[in-house]
Amino acid sequence: MERIKLILLGLLPALVATSVVAGDFAFVTNQNSEEVSVLDLQARVEVARISVPGQPAGVAVDGAGHFFTVSPGSKVVRKYDAGNGNVLKATMLDGGPIGIALDAEENRLFVSDWYNARIWVLNSDTLDLQGTLGTGAAPAGLAISPDGGLLVSADRDADQISVFDLDDLMLRHRLGVGTRPFGLGFAPDGRLFVGNVGSDDVTVLDPAAGKLLATVAVGARPYGVAFAQGRAFVTNQYADTVSVIDLETLAPVATIDVGEYPEGIDITSDRQTVIVANWFSNTVSLIDATKLEVTGEIGTGDGPRAFGKFVARRN
Repeated sequence: MERIKLILLGLLPALVATSVVAGDFAFVTNQNSEEVSVLDLQARVEVARISVPGQPAGVAVDGAGHFFTVSPGSKVVRKYDAGNGNVLKATMLDGGPIGIALDAEENRLFVSDWYNARIWVLNSDTLDLQGTLGTGAAPAGLAISPDGGLLVSADRDADQISVFDLDDLMLRHRLGVGTRPFGLGFAPDGRLFVGNVGSDDVTVLDPAAGKLLATVAVGARPYGVAFAQGRAFVTNQYADTVSVIDLETLAPVATIDVGEYPEGIDITSDRQTVIVANWFSNTVSLIDATKLEVTGEIGTGDGPRAFGKFVARRN
């Protein structure tokens, strides 16, 4: 505990200084160094690091001055004040927490349990447990539909997704996808894109109707998915690239070289820049979503994963 206090005291001036600056900030979980890197995406610099014990991986931001982390090593979920780095709430879970998604409208936080085929439902204000949802084996990534109607988990060892209705938290569908799905994301039109790390492709579905729409080949070990400028961007861990897919035709558009072992991916609020966390390079790459080229890099702590939604705007 003393180590955490010292790190926060050292970073407090930087965090306070950035809290009055408008713009997008990234909160990147660094699994190896057990920190979150706070990145000012307008200035393109790292402004602070916050100690997060337990090898953090999953992350979520609420756009209202908070971020959440999931530490698989210690099984702890934490809620932070994004302005000063203080831990506001923390709770320990008993399985294998990894993925996270925030339902801000209903004050619910969903955390996937890798070991016990379930999703925890937590109150996002207090982190109190409200219930659990059953999934297939080894649920990893979680995503909430743009209309707030659906929650989906990527059930890696079952080669499927589980689709839940957010109104009543009832299971709506279990749908087969490619081999070993891990990360996933909703396009703006509600279609779901699932990265299958075992079959090197992306499954495209209509999750509300329970229909498979297409399978699109990408690079080796696709992990995360984000959307900008009418395109899907998919991180390929083993290829050190991002695959770009046209959302209208589902045709490949480009392959962009990034850092080593890219994983987490998100976009800025203006949907102009794609942010990619490179686990082995200890950087994030910044991609112009229109020109489809890397325009810069920002250094992070050791082992950035940023598994989830990690970019938020400060007004």
